[in-house]
This record gives sequence, structure tokens and C-alpha cells, in this order.
Amino acid sequence: MKLPAEFYRRPDPVLIAREMLGKYVFTRINGVLTGGRIVETEAYAHINDQACHSHLGRYTARTRVMYEPGGVAYTYLIYGRYVLFNIITNEAGKADAVLIRGLEPTEGIPEMLLRRGMTEVRRNLTGGPGLLTQALGLTTAHYGLPVTGDVVWLEDRGDVVPEDHITASPRVGIDYAGEDAALPWRFRLKGNPWTSPAR
Repeated sequence: MKLPAEFYRRPDPVLIAREMLGKYVFTRINGVLTGGRIVETEAYAHINDQACHSHLGRYTARTRVMYEPGGVAYTYLIYGRYVLFNIITNEAGKADAVLIRGLEPTEGIPEMLLRRGMTEVRRNLTGGPGLLTQALGLTTAHYGLPVTGDVVWLEDRGDVVPEDHITASPRVGIDYAGEDAALPWRFRLKGNPWTSPAR
């Protein structure tokens, strides 16, 4: 079942990030279906979170989409090389987001390998936020696209992830966020080989 917009428009990005574990994300680009099971996420909140791009209400050309109603893609370039895929949450004007960090590939693996320039399936096919975006064919051109449509979407396939199967830890690469860098808002499926290697 495709997740409806209401799933993303709730007020707690931490809860949404945790509940995304075990859901599936898919893209259909140029008629090719690719996707898999989400195994790692990070939450970002517009209030009391210096790591969030919308912290202090910064409205820029890059963050504009964050202020739309939840359920749209926020894709942006880092290090001049990798595109990261976030999903905006909360209601319009309350700019929260969830970053998809790790994916267990299930659909369209040959196409994913082509996009990643790989010949065999290994963790670095989709085990990291910039890698999975490349494997899914997502680019900055998908900025602002609804994640409830036919190009990119999430599905609930009935996987229930018990609390004791989840690891909560600080987020990655946000030392600039001061005390907020220690918030345990990175969620992973314990023991899953497709989570990113960042510790």
C-alpha cells in the first residue's frame, strides 16, 4: 500500500523517521522500477535542532521546499558530487524532514548496478545516503516532487519492526550543530548489512 500524504504531515519527525524503517521506497524513472526496504533514517526538526536546514526559519532557494506540506522530496547536492534524498514532514510552514540513509535493494537491482557503475551486489550499492540516491536514479531534478506519485513513492508492505530491532544513535556529519549533534535521531535496523558504514 502506497503511503498517503497524511503519513508525512504529522508533527513528530523523529517518530516518522523511526516508522519509515521497514517501509519500501521506489522510483520509476524512464519506465524502470527500482527500490527496496528502508533500513536507516535520520530525523531533522525545524525547532530546537541546529542541524536542520530550516533552523531559525532560514528560507532560501535551497530550503524553499521544506516549507511546503509534508510528503515532498527535498534533494540537494553535497560535496559537489552526491545528492541526498530527504522527505519533508509536518504541515506547511513547519519545515521538518527525514533523510533516507540506507536501503536494502529488492527491485531493479541490475539497473541499480548500472547506475552505480558496479558489477556485483555489495553494501556500497545502496548502503549510504548518496549511494542509494544514485542507485534509485534520484537527482536534484526531483526536488519538490511528491513522494505519493508515480515517480517516487513509499509503500507499507506490512513489515512491523519491533523496538528492540532498532538502534537509535546520534546523526552523522553534523558537528556544527553543537549539543544537537548528540540527539539520538539516527535510526537503523540492528544487524542489517545495508545500513551505512558511518559510525
